[in-house]
Amino acid sequence: MTHIPLVDLPAQHREVAAEIEPELADVMATGAFIGGKPVSLFEQEYAAFLGAGHCVGVGNGTDALEIALRALDVGRGACDEVILPANTFIATAEAVVRAGARPVLVDVDPATYLIDTAAAAAAIGPRTRALLPVHLYGQVAPVEELLPAAGAAGVPIVEDAAQVQGATRHGRHAGTFGAAAGTSFYPGKNLGAYGDAGAVLTMSAEVAAAARTIGSHGSDRKYIHSRLGVNSRLDAVQAVVLRAKLTRLAGWNAARADAAARYDGLLADLAADGVITLPTVLAGNTHVWHLYVIEVSDRDAVLERLHGAGIGAGIHYPIPVHLQEAFADLGYARGAFPVSERSADRILSLPLFPQITVDQQSRVVDELRRALR
Repeated sequence: MTHIPLVDLPAQHREVAAEIEPELADVMATGAFIGGKPVSLFEQEYAAFLGAGHCVGVGNGTDALEIALRALDVGRGACDEVILPANTFIATAEAVVRAGARPVLVDVDPATYLIDTAAAAAAIGPRTRALLPVHLYGQVAPVEELLPAAGAAGVPIVEDAAQVQGATRHGRHAGTFGAAAGTSFYPGKNLGAYGDAGAVLTMSAEVAAAARTIGSHGSDRKYIHSRLGVNSRLDAVQAVVLRAKLTRLAGWNAARADAAARYDGLLADLAADGVITLPTVLAGNTHVWHLYVIEVSDRDAVLERLHGAGIGAGIHYPIPVHLQEAFADLGYARGAFPVSERSADRILSLPLFPQITVDQQSRVVDELRRALR
């Protein structure tokens, strides 16, 4: 029985291996592992790809969000609050706490799992210092719906753009809507490194300079430290890999979209019968299908059967932030965010990656049908 992975990283490596080998050899030969030409070139190229003013490479996506918030002075007040959705990876809330603020959670839209913008606007209070919408599974949250409330309250929007490299809303790239954004280049992302990596994105030269300073121990000149910072920098090895993959990102995203459309067709009868719920693409979005997420009843049993058949399905995410033990001090109880809680019990991510074949997808669907029976 051949295993079909949730994501096939070796297949990506085979496409870029020949290109990156001489570049990596050059990094090894020169010993320029931190910063240097590969990093500055990638930052310029990724900013240009998105239409963002600035890209500041950092160590990972969690650091990127924390640094973006801190660059906007979020967390300096003892009671600062940041509004974000309950349905997200814990890193989003974790970054808020690390920046010195308190997460205020809201529910999500039942069709897209993206932040409920009306709930977010209603949650703005005197202590709110930022809104943090999460672009999820490959599509952009409707950030424009948050702009009036954010503007009236005088608070910035910081985007969690970890899952949407290349995604657009009304023709505009994720990561360019707010005052700043944080993205992740974790290996499994649409644009993934060969280890941890991330970036802060912003249209503001001032915010970019602050982010770069914070990520370098609060220093913009060696041994001169103007503020408390962290050690979080993109290394040259990862930049080499990311540059090679960036040239392929649009093509890989198109292949993901083709695979998602194929799943839609293969699963249409199950959706029509109400056995499963297919993904919903928000009007105005170009989805890049970081994940293909369906809803099923008795999800855990279905997942177990798929794994037993060699299908690498997953769950993103099984426990909402407010029900994580690490955030018990926020004071939320079960029932606080019913949409996030219901989806957490039903969502299932099917294998999807640019190199997935028609035969692989057909087998995934065949095994899903058996698992549902």
